[in-house]
Amino acid sequence: MSNNPQVPGGPTEIGTSLLEMATGTIQDFSPVKQIHQHLCAFHFYGYDMTRQVEAHHFCAHQNEEMRQCLIYDSPEADAKLIGLEYIISENLFLTLPDDEKPLWHSHLYEVKSGVLFMPRIPGPIERQDLDKVCKTYGKTIHFWQVDKGDNLPLGLPQVMMALTRDGQLYDELARDVEKRFGVSFEKERANRADLTGPTHGIHPLANGSGKGLKPKLREVDCKPTDSVPRVFV
Repeated sequence: MSNNPQVPGGPTEIGTSLLEMATGTIQDFSPVKQIHQHLCAFHFYGYDMTRQVEAHHFCAHQNEEMRQCLIYDSPEADAKLIGLEYIISENLFLTLPDDEKPLWHSHLYEVKSGVLFMPRIPGPIERQDLDKVCKTYGKTIHFWQVDKGDNLPLGLPQVMMALTRDGQLYDELARDVEKRFGVSFEKERANRADLTGPTHGIHPLANGSGKGLKPKLREVDCKPTDSVPRVFV
């Protein structure tokens, strides 16, 4: 759950709204129109499980084995775009280099525990898709640390992870989401008991290889083009 920080700046002017109306009528927005589903789940920072964030995924398929999701801090019209997640099949995950695999998390626990759900979607339809999701892996980057109350996207992009066992999710956060969306994680857990995960089990290198992951910024030389001896003046 975010602290709902208020973004600095004045209200959108009428002229800007009219301009947006004009461009919205003329332009196509094909990539955004491919979004077909809304998933609600929880992420925690790859180095700090105490920092847990409600994450609303708006997803589109690239193909049957990959989907890409915009992540917002709420499903409301004024929601903040806080990150991205790429979701791939087990088959694609197994093709990744070993040093890449720790950046990806499994979805099996999230689905089977009931804490990953599709708001307002009838159970039978939801189940068809979650049966696929629980076999996948996701790579999530957050750019906006709303849990700290940041009113702008500050600092380095953060690698995020997902829940993997009972006792990790804060009860207060879980109860708040259940109340607002009218869902019961325990009932969903019972309904999904027979769902299965990846064919080969959860890969030992996934989920940070069981360790914390924290990005660091390091200053290096910036390679210029051949015709430009200096990149910056």
